[in-house]
Amino acid sequence: MLDKIQQQKKAAGEYAASLVENGMVVGLGTGSTVRYFVDRLGERVANEGLDIVGVTTSNRTAHQARCLGISLADVDAVDYIDLTVDGADAVDPQLNGIKGGGAALLYEKVVAKNSKRNIWIVDGSKQHAELGHFPLPVEVVSYGEQQLCRLFKKHNLNPILRLDEDGRPLTTDNGNNIIDLHLETIPFPEELATWLSNQVGVVEHGLFLNVCDEVIVGGDEIQVLKREAAKN
Repeated sequence: MLDKIQQQKKAAGEYAASLVENGMVVGLGTGSTVRYFVDRLGERVANEGLDIVGVTTSNRTAHQARCLGISLADVDAVDYIDLTVDGADAVDPQLNGIKGGGAALLYEKVVAKNSKRNIWIVDGSKQHAELGHFPLPVEVVSYGEQQLCRLFKKHNLNPILRLDEDGRPLTTDNGNNIIDLHLETIPFPEELATWLSNQVGVVEHGLFLNVCDEVIVGGDEIQVLKREAAKN
């Protein structure tokens, strides 16, 4: 029996899978909610003969997709991506979000930026009036990471180097490390995003601003939030 949160994730993922059409190049995100989306896509490929090509955002998703018989292509091998479905760790009313809890933020942002349409699938707990409740991941090169930690601490960003299960610095698929910024609130996300991007040693940050077109919130009744509605 799935608990309420897992039921919402499953509902959102399966609804998003129903939006995929034959012939699409589909960006496959990363995370616990996306697993339900990819599972359902695999079922459609097997049972309906759905003809798609997936572009993945992590080694984990690539392994799952291959096991389900979903054809994959490298992001540089396609001209564009029709639709990307990914999760989010936090979403505000303007459909801006924080991503990177699964340590795949760099590949996720590359795929999102090359997609015609971006959909995020979430459970209700991911919705917030303002970003900041979820730690903000910052992907950094290992050389000089402690210098960056000192800089972030100086600016009261409460940095913590993310560790793996063995207590060693977590390594991303791209071979980098992650510093999580523990911020209770992010009142000016655009300014923070620009500042982080300008720091030497920062590869990418988990602020996804003006990227998402729609958010699908799972539940007994699916909610579909569109960017146009969020701007009004």
